[in-house]
Amino acid sequence: MNKVFEVTEFDVITNNEDYSNSEKYKYLEPNQFNILIEFIENFREEGDGDVFDFMRISSRRNVGKVVSIRNYVGLIQLTNNFQIQVLPKINFASGEDVGNEKTKKIFLRMIRSMRNFPSKVFSDANLNIKEMNLYEIFINMYLQEVRQLIKRGIKLDYVIKEDNQKFLKGKLLTSYHIKKNLVHKERFYVAFDEFHPNRPENRLIKAALLKLLRVTMNSKNIKDIKQLLGSFEMVEPSVNYTKDFSRVKIDRTTKEYTILIQWTKVFLMNKSFTTFSGESISKSLLFPMEKVFESYITFYIKKIFGNDGWDVSSQDKSYYLFNEPRRRFALRPDIVCKKDNRVIIMDTKWKNLLNDEGKNYGILQSDMYQMYAYSKKYQTSEIWLLYPLNDEISSYNEIKFDSGDETIVRVHFVDVANIEESLKDLNRKLDGTVDMER
Repeated sequence: MNKVFEVTEFDVITNNEDYSNSEKYKYLEPNQFNILIEFIENFREEGDGDVFDFMRISSRRNVGKVVSIRNYVGLIQLTNNFQIQVLPKINFASGEDVGNEKTKKIFLRMIRSMRNFPSKVFSDANLNIKEMNLYEIFINMYLQEVRQLIKRGIKLDYVIKEDNQKFLKGKLLTSYHIKKNLVHKERFYVAFDEFHPNRPENRLIKAALLKLLRVTMNSKNIKDIKQLLGSFEMVEPSVNYTKDFSRVKIDRTTKEYTILIQWTKVFLMNKSFTTFSGESISKSLLFPMEKVFESYITFYIKKIFGNDGWDVSSQDKSYYLFNEPRRRFALRPDIVCKKDNRVIIMDTKWKNLLNDEGKNYGILQSDMYQMYAYSKKYQTSEIWLLYPLNDEISSYNEIKFDSGDETIVRVHFVDVANIEESLKDLNRKLDGTVDMER
């Protein structure tokens, strides 16, 4: 199995051996560190801005060149099979997460809340998540989706087949018939329709299974792929992915393929959940944590608050900052909750705040301007900023900003590892059953 270099968000990587046992830095041996630097610099030359959100090169006194990891979580494998796995920084009340097993499970739960994430049937009950990297876990997700398709039945379609038959069937292809059967007068070279599984969707899935069989290093995934390929024995693997993807038809009769085709495109076309691409990467699956956190919070807010009578909407499009001479600068609060005559605005921020009132706890001034605009346009004084709970600042710290003109911005710290109870606590604060000044 390829060795995985595992880091978490906000870690800093160095190749300075003096810091190989440092808690402040992650040590990477010089050869692999140089490959990582080359990868980042290749994107700098290509002008890809996203990579700078993910990895930044800088120098530190007495340390040397370092790479800072931020914002994106997932896995990148470079063309030399060197893998970098980035996990989110999650606070656990119970202390350290040995082997990052709990972190992986929570992260998988978080990304599955994303609207466009292609997995609905995944179960980690039988997986050794501690020993599997994220790419292997995603492969397993895909295999579970394929297994569900097979249980429901692979779709067949009429396909045109040509063959030299002993009897006339379908349409006689005259020119081929003369060429093939000048001697064999008893045969007919014909084209005919046959109900067959060799349709574009199945060809693409078989091609993906064969590719994953070559790249997976996990024994369970290898066993599962070989087993699943038996159900595609009559299907030819796709050799022209672009052409076959253009022929995919998702309708009422083929809706079972919707999620699978999304996954298949990720694996076959090297599509990721970011814009990273290029010769430096052999495979990647990366997720912007701002979006993951927002989706995770929204999913549970709708579930918990909806059961309590709140009407919850996400990415609301009701207002613009300016309306004349035409509407400009759309306002898009992450979450809007309405009940009776109350309107509550919530915005999620994947950032660790500081326990320092003098520095405004690390809250950005631009974010507060945004919250003030929400308050005035939605005509509500109830504005909440939702940040992840971290080791430095307590979930019970009361952080409140009062503008003096009926705008109040409060902060709630979300315990990502205990999401439901944390958001139920927020709901109790809104209902006044929890003292927000404690």
